[in-house]
Amino acid sequence: MAVILSLETSTPVCSIAVHQKGVLLGKKSLDVPGAHSEKLMGMIQSLLEECSLTINQINAVAVSEGPGSYTGLRIGVSVGKGLAYAGDIPLIAVSTLKALSYGARVQIKNQGLIVAMLDARRMEIYWEVFDYDLNSVRELDSEIIDAGSFSGLLEKGTVFFVGDAVKKVSEVIAHPNAVFLDVKISAEYIGVLAFEKFLRAEFADVAYFVPNYLKEFKALQSKKNPLLI
Repeated sequence: MAVILSLETSTPVCSIAVHQKGVLLGKKSLDVPGAHSEKLMGMIQSLLEECSLTINQINAVAVSEGPGSYTGLRIGVSVGKGLAYAGDIPLIAVSTLKALSYGARVQIKNQGLIVAMLDARRMEIYWEVFDYDLNSVRELDSEIIDAGSFSGLLEKGTVFFVGDAVKKVSEVIAHPNAVFLDVKISAEYIGVLAFEKFLRAEFADVAYFVPNYLKEFKALQSKKNPLLI
């Protein structure tokens, strides 16, 4: 039946979704402190009941692979791996920022690039640039935002900024080609992309998969990516 349970825990909002053959059956989200560690399993049980499913009817588990919150990702991936191992079903890892870009496509036409962003610390963000077809055109990176960030892209045309870093970025970048959209990461988007990977049998190794924490980025001053100049 290709029923996929998706978990998204990269931000303070904990969300889950169930899709069948890429079609959304149900979703839940919770934005309260401790939701990932204290509420996730209960949310899963409740959503499965609402969808008239049991855990034994799940054909795969999808997780948001990061970047994002270290604690949130660790919990989400641990639960996903546990369910996959116990049920002897595939584990599917989906890029958090690619899923964000997928969510942006419902608000834009086939024009411009999408900068998917997650808030890091202070003025730092994690980001990746995608085209409308969700091809990565600027690889995952980290940057402390200033007025000149992404100037190279903005001079070439419309750029859509999405994610939970939009508010602080919009206060710094003022360019006529910059469009800031209210799109937050959701397990709903993870599930759609997970189904595509399910069809291609692109599965993560349950034993060895770890999230992309992006811990190596510890920028202390603004840096300019030469690709963006």
